[in-house]
Amino acid sequence: MTLGQFFLMAPPDSGSEGAIINLLFLGALFFVFYFFIIRPQSKRQKEIQKKVEAMRKGDKVVTSGGLMGQVNSIDDETVLLEVDSGVKIRFQKSAITDVNPDKN
Repeated sequence: MTLGQFFLMAPPDSGSEGAIINLLFLGALFFVFYFFIIRPQSKRQKEIQKKVEAMRKGDKVVTSGGLMGQVNSIDDETVLLEVDSGVKIRFQKSAITDVNPDKN
């Protein structure tokens, strides 16, 4: 059998059973991705967003770059953090990944 003959061969007759199994497999795969990957990640994002909206002066925060600091002032889109005594850096609110008001 040559390669050309192989590609010209018809697929085996499996009827509609193969199609149903494929659809069930794809549905199960989507189910796994949604409940184990997508849903927990979106819940975590909403939780972080609520914390950032409730952030106040004096709260301790962590940025996406790993910097930790204390909130000095808050604007509409930015936050001024004091990362060391006398060292202040301005970040966008979207860069805040964790707010820990009760931690020292």
